[in-house]
Amino acid sequence: MLITSLKTRLEVTDIPPVYFPEQPRVENYLEVWETSVSPASALLATAVIAVGATLLVLLVATPAAYYVARFRFPGRLVFLFLVLCTQMLQPTVLAVGLFQQFRDWSGYSIWGALILINGAFNLSFAIWIMQAFFASVPKEVDEAALIDGLGRLQTMFRISLPLVWPGIVTAIVFVFVNSWNEYAAALMLVSNPDLQPLTVAMPRYLSLYIQDWQYLFTVALIAIVPVIVLFALIEKRLIGGLTAGSVK
Repeated sequence: MLITSLKTRLEVTDIPPVYFPEQPRVENYLEVWETSVSPASALLATAVIAVGATLLVLLVATPAAYYVARFRFPGRLVFLFLVLCTQMLQPTVLAVGLFQQFRDWSGYSIWGALILINGAFNLSFAIWIMQAFFASVPKEVDEAALIDGLGRLQTMFRISLPLVWPGIVTAIVFVFVNSWNEYAAALMLVSNPDLQPLTVAMPRYLSLYIQDWQYLFTVALIAIVPVIVLFALIEKRLIGGLTAGSVK
């Protein structure tokens, strides 16, 4: 992607192929913002959808996973099995139903629809992985906090959550990357070019008569930067959470 993003259009389509550009065109990274398919709005849409879906999943999955891990209620195993089964479904399978549900949503509200869809399809994994981490924390830790006067919510947020940080990080990375890369639902629901996320907007660089491959690869390279930054920021916290308490 990096090499192709530095080529001219002729160098990309030349026969025999030119593997390395004679003069790398760094200008492609500036010119792409001035094309008819500027990635600015697409990046904004993708960021809003990915961050919104991640926050929604954390808001719902955290108390659900904590409750499932800490309490034994009738139908618990059935609930966990159904949660796992929802992971088998993809937006493509439910295309007709999703379209009928959100076809009247327009404008920026369509981003809200995509946040709900991405949150729903990633919620099951987040609950499953986080409940496993909550279950690994001894119940005696919560009982000691309750005896000291903390409420159930205070115990979850102040005692349990710091101990299951690796599980939370795993859920954040999984949900964010999946939402960032989601294509099927966005293609089906977002018809306004100004509101389309990157996955839907990028193919517009390849039209019937003009194929701007160099811009396509430029935007593709730009699109992976936020994910790389996320991993770079979270890596230390993930390692710190995995090793916390290993040495007394």
